[in-house]
Amino acid sequence: MTVTKNPLQPLATRMRPQTITEFVGQQHLLAPGKPLWRAVTDGNLHSMILWGPPGTGKTTFAKLLVASTNAHMQSLSAVLAGVKDIRQVVAEAQQKLAEHDQATVLFIDEIHRFNKSQQDVLLPHVENGLLTLIGATTENPSFELNNALLSRTRVYVLRQLTETDLIAIIDNALTTKERGLAEQAVEIPSAVKQQLAQAADGDARRALGMLEIAADLAEEQAGKKIITAAVLAEVAATGLRRFDKGGDVFHEQISALHKSVRGSAPDAALYWLSRMLDGGCDPLYIARRVVRMASEDIGNADPRGLQLALNAWETYERLGSPEGELAIAQAIVYLACTAKSNAVYQAFNAAYSDAQKSGSLPVPMHLRNAPTKLLKKMGYGKDYRYAHDEKDAYAAGEHYFPEQLGERQYYHPVARGLEIKIAEKLANLKQRDKVKS
Repeated sequence: MTVTKNPLQPLATRMRPQTITEFVGQQHLLAPGKPLWRAVTDGNLHSMILWGPPGTGKTTFAKLLVASTNAHMQSLSAVLAGVKDIRQVVAEAQQKLAEHDQATVLFIDEIHRFNKSQQDVLLPHVENGLLTLIGATTENPSFELNNALLSRTRVYVLRQLTETDLIAIIDNALTTKERGLAEQAVEIPSAVKQQLAQAADGDARRALGMLEIAADLAEEQAGKKIITAAVLAEVAATGLRRFDKGGDVFHEQISALHKSVRGSAPDAALYWLSRMLDGGCDPLYIARRVVRMASEDIGNADPRGLQLALNAWETYERLGSPEGELAIAQAIVYLACTAKSNAVYQAFNAAYSDAQKSGSLPVPMHLRNAPTKLLKKMGYGKDYRYAHDEKDAYAAGEHYFPEQLGERQYYHPVARGLEIKIAEKLANLKQRDKVKS
């Protein structure tokens, strides 16, 4: 793959690796003996999905893989392409095969954006080998791709680039003539270079983009452009960490926050809260999820947790940032530290499952209201025992389930927090039921 010198192109575009040996990172796939190393050296590609964060080189990687073969490459963006575009690629692939005996590799960027019908059009041509598919995605392919298409590809996970990887990419850009910045005599102290790598957050494209802007802003000293910490701070001031609302990273981080709270790890919970806020997540979204945590994982072991979560939500709505964010942090720390119970969560799921499976069972006659004489004459409410007229306001032995369903126990309080007392009371009531029966 040849990249011509074009000063109007962004540095990240000009510095794309031209051979597979120039590719930085992903050694778990490219080291000698690894799967894609063999595919490159053998020149024998297979259909695959490249799944990884932005800036890890998925598009470049795909082009280098195809360049190692004599295949014809076609590229589509799933954001812009439709069924008509796919059919045109198929027609050209058939022509290439018939006239030149040349295989076609179809690269689809952001393949997770293809809907089911678009994937269905693609499927038979991947299946019969007319097209070798290379798809690139930042989203989990097991959620976004049809099982049929996914089963005919291999998924390779590209990992976030390390600081060492990014420093190597930065150094290469600084020392490369023509395509890089060598002719501009740009220098950057090692400490500032490391700060740049950290600010890039695993994204090579972001690292080179910030480097290019910093080089333009750097002041000349003795014929050299020196990128100082102050210049880098100015360039990186508006940069947000990787978050991608609605994408994999979004769900991974909220999952980590929730599980840290559930695991009684307040420090880890605060870290993930901070990561999400630093990445630009809407604090109100987090506040809603904290309310869910209070019900799902704390429940009646400490009902104050739900109230505190609601208070934090309301506080943010009234005060905004940063005061409201502190209230959310307070709620998260409390929930992480307090007693845990998912008994209500499990009980609700079990009851809902029974309700779905058992159908429209009639309400027992004694539990029905009888607001009219006719209904009372029909037996509505007959023999109902008003709990407040009974000892301790409890009608021992009374039944409240549909007769066809029988008695059920969904709620099993745990031996933690307030549920210890709840369990004792329910056990006492059950004992009274047995005596009554």
